[in-house]
Amino acid sequence: MVSFLASIPSPSSGEFSIGPLSIHAYGLMIALGVVAAVWLAGRRMEAAGVGTRDDMSAIAMWAVGAGVIGARIYYIITDKSQPWKEPSRWLRIWEGGLGIPGGLLAGVLVAMWAIRRRGLSVGGVFNAAAPAIPLAQAIGRLGNWWNQELFGRPTDLPWALEIDDAKLPAGYPSGTTFHPTFLYESLWNVGLCLVLIAIDRRIKVRPGRLLAMYVVGYSIGRFWIEGLRIDPANAGGGWRLNQWTALAAGGAAALYLLIDWRRHRGDVPVEVDVPVEGDVPVEVDVPVAWASDEAAEYVAEDD
Repeated sequence: MVSFLASIPSPSSGEFSIGPLSIHAYGLMIALGVVAAVWLAGRRMEAAGVGTRDDMSAIAMWAVGAGVIGARIYYIITDKSQPWKEPSRWLRIWEGGLGIPGGLLAGVLVAMWAIRRRGLSVGGVFNAAAPAIPLAQAIGRLGNWWNQELFGRPTDLPWALEIDDAKLPAGYPSGTTFHPTFLYESLWNVGLCLVLIAIDRRIKVRPGRLLAMYVVGYSIGRFWIEGLRIDPANAGGGWRLNQWTALAAGGAAALYLLIDWRRHRGDVPVEVDVPVEGDVPVEVDVPVAWASDEAAEYVAEDD
C-alpha cells in the first residue's frame, strides 16, 4: 500500500485525441466544471422557488463567459511572466492562465445584471448558486494536473506529485516531487461545497449571505494553498499577490456578513403561499421570505 502511494504521476500530455479531434484537457475540465455547477445551481433554484433551471442556464451563459474573460484579463495583467507584453499569448487559454479572482468579480457582476434582467431575486439566486461555484472550481482545478503547472514546494509525502523533467522549475533535479496544490484546492472546494449545502439546509440564511460565506471559505483555503506554490508570482510583504487578494476578498465578505447580521439579527423567516401551476403545487423550499419579529407576528395574527 505504501509503495502504491509513493507519488501521484502526472499525465504525459495535456491533450488527447478522439479520432481526428484533439481535445485540450485543461479546457475540458473547465467545461465539465461549468456543466456540473449549472446543474446543481439549477436544481437548488427550483427547490428554493427562486427560478427555474432554464433561468440558471440563461444566467450562466452570461456569467461564465464574463468569468472566463475576467479571469484571463486578471492573469494577463498580474502574472509574473508579464503576458500583457505578448499579444500572441492572450487567447491561448488551453495553456493555462485563468486568474480566479478576476473571474469571480466579472462573473458575479454580470450575473447580477442577468438575474435582474430576468426579474429574479439577486440574493436568492446567489444563495442557490453559492455551493455550485466551488464545485466548478474543484473540477476545473484538475486542468492544472494535466498541464503539470501551479504545484507546490518539494515534498516526499506519499501523495507527492511527479513532474516531467521538461516541466521542472530551474534548479530542481530530475525525480523531485512536489505538493499537489491542484489536489489540495480541489478537495478544499468539494468540502466547501458540501458545507455550504449543509448550512443552507440547517440554517435558513438571508438572501446573498451564502455567497459571502463561500467567499470567506474559499479565501481561507486559497490563502494557505497559495503559500505552498513555487511558480513565479508578484509578491510583497512576504506574501504572494493572490494571498493579498484572498485576504482582502475574505475580509470584505466577513465584514459584510457581520454588518448584515447586525442589521437583520431580529429578522425571522416567514412562510409564504406555495405557488400552483394548474392543479399541481410547485415544490419549493419554504420559508422563502424574511421579515422583522414584529412583521412576523402580524402575519401570524392575520392568518
